Amino acid sequence: MSPEDRIKELGLEIPGVATPAGAYLPTVRTGSYVYTAGQVPFVDGALPATGKVGAQVDVDRAKELARICALNAIAAVKAEVGELSRVKRIVKVVGFVASAPDFTRQPEVINGASELLGEVFGAAGKHARSAVGVAVLPLDAPVEVELIAEIDENG
Repeated sequence: MSPEDRIKELGLEIPGVATPAGAYLPTVRTGSYVYTAGQVPFVDGALPATGKVGAQVDVDRAKELARICALNAIAAVKAEVGELSRVKRIVKVVGFVASAPDFTRQPEVINGASELLGEVFGAAGKHARSAVGVAVLPLDAPVEVELIAEIDENG
């Protein structure tokens, strides 16, 4: 089953790639690696929630938002390489969580992204990861995710 088929089976759709909000590209490809820009949880061009995790946004909602970020990153990779079956491995995920001062559950939030990548890519979705708490993210987004994917150059 292709990653695109797994996404459909999960009841999800690959969204369009968000237009960059600054002077950068959604992805950069170098050799067999695709690096995504940070992806916030845009749904149809809007943020479904804003604020700090541990204050205005609870952990379960933030985890769902991280999942949306990962889906947006998958969309960016697909736009760069054509077919997601060309992804040999998700190498690294970096997740940023806009955190209330005493919030320490960033890894739990970013699990939303990691779990989706595993569901979509299977063993190739297992990756190294950082989950970082920050004071604020662009547009007051609660979470942002970026990833590095290794691509099959022969695909």
